Amino acid sequence: MCLLKLRDVSLGYGNRPVLEHVNLELARGEFVALLGPNGAGKTTLLRGIVGLLAPMAGRIEYDLDRRASPLGYVPQRETLDPAFPLTVFEVVLMGTYARLPAWRRAGAHQHRVARRALDLVGLPTLADQRFADLSGGQTQRVLIARALAAEPSLLVLDEPTAGIDADATAAIMGVLSRLNREEALTVLLVTHQVRVLQGVVNGVVWVQDGRAVRGGLEEMLARHAMAAVL
Repeated sequence: MCLLKLRDVSLGYGNRPVLEHVNLELARGEFVALLGPNGAGKTTLLRGIVGLLAPMAGRIEYDLDRRASPLGYVPQRETLDPAFPLTVFEVVLMGTYARLPAWRRAGAHQHRVARRALDLVGLPTLADQRFADLSGGQTQRVLIARALAAEPSLLVLDEPTAGIDADATAAIMGVLSRLNREEALTVLLVTHQVRVLQGVVNGVVWVQDGRAVRGGLEEMLARHAMAAVL
């Protein structure tokens, strides 16, 4: 079943389009990666999909109620001000606010959801630790847990393994792969690290020259001969 459709979508900033005439579909339960050279528009496409950037033309359609089932979003290199001594659990709990009515505080159910999200990323023992004291890999897994606490049908991630070591990268990709396989979570991921996608994704969207084209991983790399760029 189709979860997301882009119909002749153009995205950009001001009057300058970055991507034009994009037609894409994402089915429920898929794991799809956005690839392409630096500056090609991968993050722009992601921002359009999550609703942070309105299309200049065309339509983005969702087979879900965005209010009842918010998207889970992990932006690129997000940091929280260390002046605010938030614990890991408090950061993850923020994700539950997406489903709460205005001015309603998180209750027992939201606390259970946040703890399960921490379990899913393998960090339940860090719940009481200061978020600012985490390693890079732990930080990214906590931010994934925060996105999961929104109980999304679609998890969207922008470069979640950028700037972290190989072990942390493997841990994050293991978490995402397991969520996709065992929880049937649909995942859309921007990355430059092709090696982490082997055996994990079942589709690739190649973004370049203002266009976005979908295909298989090997097919896209061979067609564009851009593996060295990534």
